[in-house]
Amino acid sequence: MPVEWPRLPYEAWAATCDTLHAHTQVLGKLAAALAPPEPQLQHAALRLSARGWETLPLPAPDGSGAVVVALDLQAHEAVAEHNDGRARRVALTPDRPVGEVTRELLAAVRSLAGDVSIDPTPRETPWTTPLDEDDEHATYDRAQVGPYFAAAIRAALVLTTFRAPYRGRSTPVNAWWGSFDLAVSLFSGLPADPPAKDFITRNAMDAQEIAVGWWPGDPRYPRAAFYAYAHPAPDGFATGSLSPAAARWEPTLGEYILDWDDVRTSPDPHHTALEFARSAAVHACTVCDWDPALRGSLQGTPPPVS
Repeated sequence: MPVEWPRLPYEAWAATCDTLHAHTQVLGKLAAALAPPEPQLQHAALRLSARGWETLPLPAPDGSGAVVVALDLQAHEAVAEHNDGRARRVALTPDRPVGEVTRELLAAVRSLAGDVSIDPTPRETPWTTPLDEDDEHATYDRAQVGPYFAAAIRAALVLTTFRAPYRGRSTPVNAWWGSFDLAVSLFSGLPADPPAKDFITRNAMDAQEIAVGWWPGDPRYPRAAFYAYAHPAPDGFATGSLSPAAARWEPTLGEYILDWDDVRTSPDPHHTALEFARSAAVHACTVCDWDPALRGSLQGTPPPVS
C-alpha cells in the first residue's frame, strides 16, 4: 500500500521552521568558510541525507583531514565529525536557543578541526540577530520536524529523478540554507548577466539557468510548494501552460508554483511532482532557446551518439 505523503501546514510549525532554518545557516556558513570556492557558490550548498542536513567533507583548518557538520533530524542533534572517528554532539532539544546551539557547535568544530570563524549574520531571513546571539528562535518540536523531514526526502527524490537524464551541466539536489529550500539547477553552458550586484546574486546567477525546487513555506508564501524559474527569463516565460493543471504562475514570486497539497493529494504524488518539474523545464528550454538536445534529454531521451 502506498505511503501517504505528509501534511505540512506552514502556520502550524512556523516557529520550529524558523529555528531549524537558523540551525542550517551555521552549517552553510561553515561550508562557505572552509570549502574550496566553486562556480555559482556550489561549495556553500548543503546536502540532504537519510538523517538530515549536512555539509560535504570540509578541509580541517588545522590540516588534520576533513570534518563534516550535520543536523541529525532523527536524533535531534547537531553533529561535528572528523574523518579520524572523533565526534561531538550538540542537543537541539528541549527548545534550546539558536545562539546556545551555535556557540556549542562552533566550539565542537574547533575542538576537532582547529580554529574557524564565521560571519554570524543570518542570510536571506526576516531577522538579523547574529546566530551566536539569537535567543529568540528556540522552538524545536520533534513532532513537527518529523513531517517536515519526511516531506523534504520525498521532494528530494523527485528532484533527483528529474535531473538524472539531463545531458548538460547540472547540480546535485542542493539544500540551500539561505532560502531554506531544496533545488536542482540546470545550465545551458552560456553565461548570463546577474540581475543585481550584491555578493550572492552576482556570484550565483552568472550563467543561464533553469531551477526547480521545493520549500516548506515562508512568510512570503506560507505554503509548502514546488517551484520553477529561469534566468534570464525572456518575454513570454510567464505565459506558459504547465502540467499538471494545478500548476500556475505566481507573479509575486516570479516563479511557477505547484502547491504541496495538490501534489500529496493526487493519486501518484511522485509522478505529479515530476510532471511539474519536467513541464516547467521543457517550457523554459523552449522559450529561452536552449539547445534542443538538452531539452530532449530532460524527457529521458539522450541525444544520438555520433
